[in-house]
Amino acid sequence: MSLVSDKIATYKQEIHRYGEVMPGVTEAYHAFTGESFNDGALDAKTKQLIAIGIALSMNQEVCTFYHVNEARAKGATDAEILETVAVASAALAGNALSQGVTRVQQVLSTTGSIVQ
Repeated sequence: MSLVSDKIATYKQEIHRYGEVMPGVTEAYHAFTGESFNDGALDAKTKQLIAIGIALSMNQEVCTFYHVNEARAKGATDAEILETVAVASAALAGNALSQGVTRVQQVLSTTGSIVQ
């Protein structure tokens, strides 16, 4: 098995074990995520690509591995997956910059330390 397969397998084993103790929560989670990832206004492939971007932004290794595999299973190409990485990176950089030019500069201006 590969590192990716091992980590996904471990997650599946542990969620199963968790479900033995918390069956209602686990069943509700699976029902919710299952319904959320079904085709709807967005197709399942697009939803998996979105999930990759979110997993990357949250630094969730197992989720990243899982959703890349699922995106491929739904027909995503390597180019689509890598473009998703670029979009997630741009959005995250934009978030840092927007906070820098708003929150940080706001604090600096209230303390009289901002460079004019």
